[in-house]
Amino acid sequence: MTTNTTTKKDENATGGPVWDWAAGHGPVTGALSATTGCLAVATTGAATGMPPAWALTVGAAGAIGHTVSSLRDRLSARTIAMRSASWLVGAGWTTWAMTSGPLTWAALGSLATIGVGIGAAARTALLHEEARELEAIAADERQVARELSAERRAIAAEWVDRVQRVCRITLRIVAVEAWPTGTGFTIDAELPAGGTTYDRIAQHSAALSADARLPHGCTAVASQGIDQGRVLIDVTTVNVLAEERTYPSDYTPLSLYTGIPWGYRTNAEEICVFLREQCALVVGPTGSGKTNMVHVILAGFARATDVLTWVIDLNAGSAGLPWARPALDTNGAPVDGVRPGVDWLASTYEEAVLMLDAALAVGLRRKVAYQDLMARANTDLLPISAKIPQIMLVVDEGAEILTSTDRRMKDLAKKILEVIRMLRAMGVRTVLTALGATGSVLGNLMIRREAKARVCLTGGETEGMDLSKVFPGARGLRPDQAPYKGAGFMGTPESVAALFKVWRILPNQIRDIVHATTDIHPTLDDISSKAAGPAYATRWDPDRTAWMRDTNH
Repeated sequence: MTTNTTTKKDENATGGPVWDWAAGHGPVTGALSATTGCLAVATTGAATGMPPAWALTVGAAGAIGHTVSSLRDRLSARTIAMRSASWLVGAGWTTWAMTSGPLTWAALGSLATIGVGIGAAARTALLHEEARELEAIAADERQVARELSAERRAIAAEWVDRVQRVCRITLRIVAVEAWPTGTGFTIDAELPAGGTTYDRIAQHSAALSADARLPHGCTAVASQGIDQGRVLIDVTTVNVLAEERTYPSDYTPLSLYTGIPWGYRTNAEEICVFLREQCALVVGPTGSGKTNMVHVILAGFARATDVLTWVIDLNAGSAGLPWARPALDTNGAPVDGVRPGVDWLASTYEEAVLMLDAALAVGLRRKVAYQDLMARANTDLLPISAKIPQIMLVVDEGAEILTSTDRRMKDLAKKILEVIRMLRAMGVRTVLTALGATGSVLGNLMIRREAKARVCLTGGETEGMDLSKVFPGARGLRPDQAPYKGAGFMGTPESVAALFKVWRILPNQIRDIVHATTDIHPTLDDISSKAAGPAYATRWDPDRTAWMRDTNH
């Protein structure tokens, strides 16, 4: 922009274009410069009595100099010959013109002919050099492709033998694709005829990984290909799960429809969840990084422009406190310009009842009030947006509430299940956490059917980690594959169950996210807000949040 503006000003000031004297000559300007130079030297030499042999000497020196520089630049013989000939022809004309007169029609006409010839030859040489350069680039690319092809062929042959040896299956490998992150590759292969399925290979994941001598934390995982006769084998060669990565500092807005990132796979790529219609279940024993995972989930929801997060944590509200405190001063009054990172926080049974009743009231009211909107959109799902946000109900250790024998917890469990069962279409979904992957926790049919996005953090823990209950049908998953805190397995309808790791999110990041996302938080639509009633309207009143400031106990 600056260069263009300056050029425009200069044109206005001088009344014409500005010459760039630093620019190199092209075929036309080069020929023009050569011919005008020859004419100037010949005219001056004839007028002053300069010895004609001097012009030949200068021309020979120029030819030699250009030959040396062209050889150094590795130009073609055609270009070297053209440049040398131009110097010698120009010097010859100058010598002749100095003796016979440079301003005769014969001299000027021959000079013009020489100029046209030099320009045409320079243009031809330039095109030839460009063609040589393009061919050299193409040759380098072909060489790289040959090397890559050779490497891929070696990988393909190695894995054909390995799968044959371990799984007793003969594959025909179609492609080998290296991951851009440099942490592994994917093999695309055709399965043999006779009804062989991909899970015949998936169940030998551990054996294939051992046979390939992969580092700890790296696996060979088979999944479905583009049709039922194909298989994809993802082979991780670099253990990205061992290192701790902090939550990305790019707090850009997100949406339910574009996915909420919850962590990264062994290929170092983000994995996202899509929770417009689905609920989620996060399982993790003490010390596995489950609390950190909850904060990562809340961070993603805080960045979403079409989500309001309601949190139930009966363990003193610890999951939601860091997201609420930056927006409240020491007296419980709102801090100017800051909104809580969660829209509602319940730490007691009584507050949880108010929240769940409000959620049910909102969902039931939306079913009636937005019929015209859904009819215009020709959908049976409420169109979620910043104007009508989805409510994500995050219940820490919610799965334990569902299995509790305590009477009050049974009441909460009934309301939670009612939210899960009734309010999918109206934009109220849940994220439940649990301490263990056991039958008592995962025995509820409603959870298994609705919580399609599932996470199991193992941290190397094997007790109570029945992965087959969390990911039915998945093969080759073992807790000892993820021995690191924050590591485990994640599966969604869009992504098969496989190793992943959650980012480490620090308290100062939570505070930063609360401030950075204040302006993008939606507000509950008027219809839903009225349905939620006074319990929702007064949720941040100082008397309702006094427990957050109680530091005496």
